[in-house]
Parts: sequence; structure tokens; C-alpha cells
Amino acid sequence: MQLKQSPYILYSDGKGNIFEDDSLYALGRTGWDAVEVELDSWVELPEGGNLYELPGRRGIGKDVLTGELRLCEKGWAVAAFIPPAFTGLYIAPYETLHDAPTLPLFCYTAAAWSDGQFYVTAVRIEKDIRQDKSGYNQEKIQNGVENLMKAYPKNRLVKHLANTCCNTYQCPAARNFFLGRWECPIPSSPACNANCLGCISFQPEDEKIVSSHDRLTFKPSVEEIVEYTVPHLETAPFPIISWGQGCEGEPLLMWETIEKSIIEIRKHTSKGSINVNTNGSNPKAVKRLMEAGLNSIRVSLNSFRDQYYTPYYRPNNYELKDLLESLKIVTDMGGWASINYFVFPGTTDSEEEIEALFKAIEYTKLNMIQWRNFNIDPDWYLTKLNISDTGTCFGVKQAFNIIQEEFPKLKYGYFNPPIERIKGDYDESFAH
Repeated sequence: MQLKQSPYILYSDGKGNIFEDDSLYALGRTGWDAVEVELDSWVELPEGGNLYELPGRRGIGKDVLTGELRLCEKGWAVAAFIPPAFTGLYIAPYETLHDAPTLPLFCYTAAAWSDGQFYVTAVRIEKDIRQDKSGYNQEKIQNGVENLMKAYPKNRLVKHLANTCCNTYQCPAARNFFLGRWECPIPSSPACNANCLGCISFQPEDEKIVSSHDRLTFKPSVEEIVEYTVPHLETAPFPIISWGQGCEGEPLLMWETIEKSIIEIRKHTSKGSINVNTNGSNPKAVKRLMEAGLNSIRVSLNSFRDQYYTPYYRPNNYELKDLLESLKIVTDMGGWASINYFVFPGTTDSEEEIEALFKAIEYTKLNMIQWRNFNIDPDWYLTKLNISDTGTCFGVKQAFNIIQEEFPKLKYGYFNPPIERIKGDYDESFAH
């Protein structure tokens, strides 16, 4: 429903209750700044989205009577987690008190209230329904877990996907695997060659934030990988198998195992798509994997500017330029190259970032941008990267349009597309 006026700010009483303050209109945040939000950027909170309070933070709103910006002193600020397939356009605006705790690794999208409905600043960037909440039946998932655990009783990977990924973290990809459909995860690497500030599977003990996942603790064998991925490729609709998951390190550190796995998998089936989610740090390994039969790659990054990329990723023995080479190798060899682009309103949509992105697209012949919500405390991130002035920014929605106008063949989305979608009708041939 299109709003006719700005919605109202939300606040929490610290006891799990959320209220609206009808003396303040809700705002959004870009970089460090609280700004007004276009009415068409507010959408109803999607199914699967959640609201949470931001302790030690006062929301910033626009006074209904005076038009001035002021704090909501009634309680703590409120933000939204928006589900996969949706990209946030603005961060929740707030002022942080001196003793406020660092926020955990979630996204903090602006949220509001109007006419009996919660609203968020977001757009659905992806048609694929593969991770929509309505598509999961817990009884069927548990039946799938039991059946596959019986089918592969000695496979450590299947056990990890069942007990850790599916049952503990309710990972959407793992749940889909046990439902016998779409993208199948293949955690493979217990180690990483980056030290990302926002890593969800490993944080130093002296850091203020904690990882939300436990990292894989073993190196799976080729046999373990092939045993359950071949049947998935043979039987699942729109099948994909993907290395590089949130519960592991960097898969390219295990590239020899992945190479052998791809070769062995393709001895048994030609169906489906083989993908690696990676930091793109080893172009030579990417070339070997493409030669073995890799179909697609997704490289994750927060920025194409070295002054933002390097202090966030803190890479070991590789540089930002290696990512570009990895992407270029894939497109040069006829594969599908995507980036997992962490969207941070106020930096992602800045003039300098868009210029750097243009150069990267032109050089790599990039196929797709997956516009992913950045799960990180906004203040903590900006402070860690020493960002005080974000420069000229266009707004995330306008940035979408600017990039699309310059590169009309570039695809937008949130998930790795199956081979049927890559080779066929990209916009319509998605999971359903």
C-alpha cells in the first residue's frame, strides 16, 4: 500500500514491547546522517522480517508540528531485519549513548508504523522465492533430515548440514537441501585468508562483537562431497551446488579438493550448476576450477575502493585487484560472474563508489550484482574504517537506476541463479 504521508517513528520499552510515537515522523539514515525518506521507499514489513530494539540508542525523528529533527526519548530506537530477496534502502537513524553496547551482526533497516502496519525502507530486488518464509514446512524439513541422515550415515558434511546448519541456525540453503530443492550448500574450508571485521563464523576473543555461527571444524573429503551432491543435481528442481557458506572460511584454500570434486561430479552427471562463493583471492585457483567444470562464481566485497575494502577484509597475501582478476577469468572462460555486494547506505551509493564499480564492471564484464544487506553495527563499521565524510551520495534506489542505465545487460538479484536461468529466460525462469 502506497503511503500518503510519512509513517511514525517506533521505539521499544526495553521489555520486548514496541510502540509508535505519533509526535515524530520516521526518518532514514545514510552514512552518519538522518534524512527524510521518499514515501515510495516505504513498504510493508515483508513476511520473515523482524523488528528489534537498539539498546543504548535513541531514535531520531522529524517533529510533526515543527518539522525539526529531535530524539525520541520514550525508549530505545527500533530497526528491522529484512528477509533475503529484499534490499534495504536506509539504515535506522539514531543517536548512540556513550555506554551503548556494540550491535550484533544483523542488518539495521529503518522501520516505522502507519495505519496498523509496520513499514520498512526496502525493495524486493529478487523474484526467486527460494528463501521466502512461506515456502518452509518444518515437518517436511525434519523428514528430509531424517531420510538423508539415514541415507548417508557416515557423511560428516551431511551431519554438519543437518545438525548445525539446518536444525541450529535454520540456514535457508540447508533447509532447501533437506527439502530436495534448488541450491545445495557444500561447506569445505575451516580456514580463511581474510580477517573480516564482520565475519559471522570467527571473531577474536578480545573483540566486542561475537560471531553468530560456529565455523566448520574439519576438511571434507572428495568422496563425502560427491556422495550427496550428485543425487541433488540429478533430482532437485533448478539444482545448484555451492561451495562457500557462512559456516566456513574461504573455499579457495581448499581448491584442490574442490577441483577433484567437480571432475568426479561431472563423471556422474551433467545436470545443474556448480558454483563457488568466495573472496576471489586466488585467480589461478579460479582458472583451474573453471577448467574442471565450474559454472559460476560469486565474489563478496563491501567496496571496490581499496581504502574501504582492505581495512574491512584485512586480507592475508592477496589484494583487491585479485578479486577483479578472478571475476574476469570466469567471464573470459564463458562462466557466470556475480558479486555479493554489501549494501551500506551512504557508502555503496556514493559517487566515488559508483565510479569504482563502473570501472570494475567494464574490466570484468560482470554478469550480476547480488545486492546484499550488510549485517553490521553501522557506527562501529564507519568508525573502524575511519569514515567521517561519505561525500556525495545518490540514495540506494537511485544508484540502482544509475548503474542499470549504464549497464543494461547487468542483472540484479539476491541469489545465485541456476543454470536454467542463466541460459534461458533470466527474469522468468526462477524457482517456484
